[in-house]
Amino acid sequence: MKLTALCLFLLSWIVCLPAHAQNQKRQFSWPQPPQPAESAAAVPHFPVRTTAMPTQKAVDPVQLQRDAKELLELSQSLQPDIDYVNRGLLPKDTLEKLKRIEKLSKHLRSQLAP
Repeated sequence: MKLTALCLFLLSWIVCLPAHAQNQKRQFSWPQPPQPAESAAAVPHFPVRTTAMPTQKAVDPVQLQRDAKELLELSQSLQPDIDYVNRGLLPKDTLEKLKRIEKLSKHLRSQLAP
């Protein structure tokens, strides 16, 4: 009697298991691709703004060249001064060189910027 009940229980369990497993099955879906980008015709085009040399200021190219050359020489002469500063010594004219570099760079920027 016990063997028959056990067989019936196992048989019903085996029969019901696949039906239960089908109900528990997860629905799988592939990821959706992104929406296509807008076509080039639909994208608004904004006008490009170009910067021209100002006509009010008269820029002297020779003076610009001289200032740029002086700026280069000052910056190159500053390297040994920085080596001295790393050793704890401050050369006398280092701060004056830095002020002159700043003045030249501001002057060059004002001549070139609108």
